[in-house]
Formats: sequence, structure tokens, C-alpha cells
Amino acid sequence: MSFQEASLTEGFIPPHGGYKELLSYKKAQIVYDATVRFCERYIRKNDRTYDQMVQAARSGKQNIIEGSQASGTSKKMEIKLTSVARASLEELLEDYRDFLRTKGLEEWPLDHPYTKRLRELNKQPGADYETFRKGVEHSDPAIAANVIIGLIKVTTYLLDRQLRQLEKAFVEEGGLSERMTSARLKERSKRRKHES
Repeated sequence: MSFQEASLTEGFIPPHGGYKELLSYKKAQIVYDATVRFCERYIRKNDRTYDQMVQAARSGKQNIIEGSQASGTSKKMEIKLTSVARASLEELLEDYRDFLRTKGLEEWPLDHPYTKRLRELNKQPGADYETFRKGVEHSDPAIAANVIIGLIKVTTYLLDRQLRQLEKAFVEEGGLSERMTSARLKERSKRRKHES
């Protein structure tokens, strides 16, 4: 391998795009699937809320993917897209709360037995849609909505944590410009050593 090839393999674009390993992505995918199912059952298809809820759930999931893909070249874009995912899910959370309120149904408090059970399910390694199917597809819309609300809260909590980690990494490591400058300086230093 030549000197130039060796320095190119080191590169300044870090590995990126590992969104499938992110717990926030896995939870957002469950929220999306659950929202599609919920809307099919409890919201009229010609109601604007149907599309808005599905799109907000989709935006939450897709922006995590886009942020992960953008992370290699733009930490700023990764932070922005992760924030958009977080905001979309907050909008979706309010839609579920509106649904409950307008139907005269209650949101479960933190000490509700079903809330406690939901927390236990969320802690299971590898929890997926099947883990929550019984609640999400329950015939009682209050139970279905509350289970999804719980899933959204977990996802937004994970995204808040992710944003704090991204902010910390950006402050400590910088973005692409800093990595490019560092790589260029290393390259010059290697060339000088090679030439001397």
C-alpha cells in the first residue's frame, strides 16, 4: 500500500449510518407501526388528523435515519434532524392526548398499574412491536392510545439523551471542518517526515 493510499484509508469521515442499532430508532419504528394501526382503527380516513398523525410518526422515525446518515459529514445536520424527530414525536403525543380528551378518556398517571407494566415491557431487551401488540391493538381505544403515549414518552426520552450526547461530542470533537483540518495537518506532517 502506498503512502497516499494509507493516508486515504484513515480518512476524516467517521463511520456513520448505524441507525438500526439506536434504541431511539427501534422505539420510533414501534411508534410508527402502532400509529398506523391505531389510525386505521380509530380515526376516520378522511379526517385530516389521520394523515397528520401518521406523518408525524413517520417523521419521527425517518429523521432519526437521516440524522444518522448525515452524521459522517455534518454533526450540525445530525443534531438538527434528531431535533426534528423529537419535535415530530412531541406533536404526535399531543394528538393522542387530544384524542383521549375529546373522547372523555383519561391519560394514565405514572402510578397506574398498566403504566408500570408498560415500563417493564420497555425494559425487555429486543422489545419490538410484538411485545406491545396486545396493548396497541386492544379493543379499548383508551388502552391503545395510552400504550402508544407510553411508547412515545420513552422514545422522546431516548432522543433527549441522544441530543445531549451529540451536543457533548460536538463540543469536544468538533465537526467536519475540524476533522478535515486535523487530517490535512497530519498529512503535511507525514509528508515532511517522509521527505526528510
